[in-house]
Amino acid sequence: MERSKNDVWVGLFVMLGLAAILFLALKSANLLNLNFESQYKVTAKFDNVGGLKPRAAVKSAGVVVGRVESISFDDKGFQAQVTLSLEDRYKFPKDSSLKILTSGLLGEQYVGIEPGSDERNLAAGDSIKATQSAVVLENLIGQFLYSKAADGGNAAPAAAGKK
Repeated sequence: MERSKNDVWVGLFVMLGLAAILFLALKSANLLNLNFESQYKVTAKFDNVGGLKPRAAVKSAGVVVGRVESISFDDKGFQAQVTLSLEDRYKFPKDSSLKILTSGLLGEQYVGIEPGSDERNLAAGDSIKATQSAVVLENLIGQFLYSKAADGGNAAPAAAGKK
């Protein structure tokens, strides 16, 4: 009888440990959100969302104020439509702007909100017009190499004329 009691306690402890590991794994992968506060949804259109994913953070001044709800393609305007779910306690002016930013050099992408100065605040269902698309590292490298190649081609004749 004593052995079966110990087996039950060990089994319970193991189950509790596995549940804690599962909770931490889901939380660190940004797949679990235990936010029970009311939220409101707003939309925005971007030319390029880069590697932005649903459930990505929405930050203002470095503070998480919401999450990306969904990302879809608008086939009429040929833009990405992003739906943001913002916490009700955070109110932003209607003329706020959005940027897709990256944590660090190669980190995950998130949406940054720059508050505007309008008297009226965003409400559920509003659309934010002022957006700045994601900076794609491959495009930056390509532009840099192209500009260096263009500079190299122009520098040779100038140097030859000086001799």
